[in-house]
Amino acid sequence: MILGKYGRVLGIVLAGGKGERLMPLTRYRAKPAVPFAAKYRIVDFALSNLVNSGLFSIYCLVQFKSQSLNEHIERGWQFGTALRGRDYFITVVPAQMWTGERWYEGTADAVFQNLHLVTLYDADRVCIFAADHIYKMDVEQMLQYHVDNHADVTVAANVVPVSEARSFGCIAVDETGRIVDFVEKPAVPPEIPGRPGFSYASMGNYIFEREVLEEAILEDNRIEGSSHDFGRDILPRVFKRCRMMAYDFPSNVLPGDDRPYWKDVGTIKAYFDAHMDLLQHPSDLTLYNPHWPIRTVSFADPPGFTYPDKGQSCSVVGTLRAEGSRVLGSIVHRSVLSRNCIIHAGAVLEECIVGQGVVVGENCKLRRVILDAYNVVPPNTVIGYNRDIDAERYHLDGDSGIVVLSMPKIQLRKNLRLPLEDQITTAIEGF
Repeated sequence: MILGKYGRVLGIVLAGGKGERLMPLTRYRAKPAVPFAAKYRIVDFALSNLVNSGLFSIYCLVQFKSQSLNEHIERGWQFGTALRGRDYFITVVPAQMWTGERWYEGTADAVFQNLHLVTLYDADRVCIFAADHIYKMDVEQMLQYHVDNHADVTVAANVVPVSEARSFGCIAVDETGRIVDFVEKPAVPPEIPGRPGFSYASMGNYIFEREVLEEAILEDNRIEGSSHDFGRDILPRVFKRCRMMAYDFPSNVLPGDDRPYWKDVGTIKAYFDAHMDLLQHPSDLTLYNPHWPIRTVSFADPPGFTYPDKGQSCSVVGTLRAEGSRVLGSIVHRSVLSRNCIIHAGAVLEECIVGQGVVVGENCKLRRVILDAYNVVPPNTVIGYNRDIDAERYHLDGDSGIVVLSMPKIQLRKNLRLPLEDQITTAIEGF
């Protein structure tokens, strides 16, 4: 248990990302609030890692289109009254504008604007973790590595082939694991000593000694022209004057029949591929480890249901399904069905991600399609079989050919005798 073992450890989850490359899934929500794996949100993975590791003092820094994210954390991530207190909390923190009327201008600026929370908590060490990746790791092992190596800063580093490392911010280390350089998307990535052909890629997860964090953040705020980003500004500057270590992420050990996992789901293709990873058996990412559960909001939804309908039989193969999903006389192969969706008779879905409350009409044919929440697909609709037609009617991801149907436009109900703000809340609740 982290509490007390390593001094006072505070968790800060960076959950303010726009997720522009995930449009249109981020049209009405922040990237960490994007649904994932039928019943979760992306943010659930970061929070689960911290809580499963025994870290119970967490601030979530939010900003863009954060309403659904705020509601999700409020509903599913609060400690009970008997536990909630100075050392047991998960609190959403929007931009408070303590330092002027401005939003967060980068990951480091988000922490700068909330340095008073570090002071109020009286932290000894601060774990700063990203909320916009899908990953599983035991944070305490990284913290133990940080302490054992007398580090001022520790950076979680994933091992990737050199051929793939060109797409990441890369870390150069010496034989002891101490960081000696940072290189952003290099043409020739630095190799890990003793591991030819592989490089370290920064995962955007950091542990700071409090004094080092405060000094670095305050210094960065004074630098004109800084982008106020940990990866681009803080770390490349700080490693030269302090002891900064790289934590070898693949060495992380999870309980149960499990292993660490990390994937950046920042594009439509990556988001889709991460879901397809889940549909393998065994999968690199398992959701079925009771010793390392991925936690989320629970709802009083009915069980999933499959039944032949209107003379049509059912076939559901390699599919992840959430509560309330109904497959009625239809074929669903290698797909993901979210809460309370309905697939009507005669429909055929292959490699599709179906959002909450979606209705797919009779005799539809869908292939490699992402249906965001509350879409209604009319009977006999065909999507994913003609690239030109799909590009005219829907959002077609050029890199992958995946078709995305955005969540329907938020519209006010007509003739409601309600104040405007209440009408908007009624229209968008649960998105």
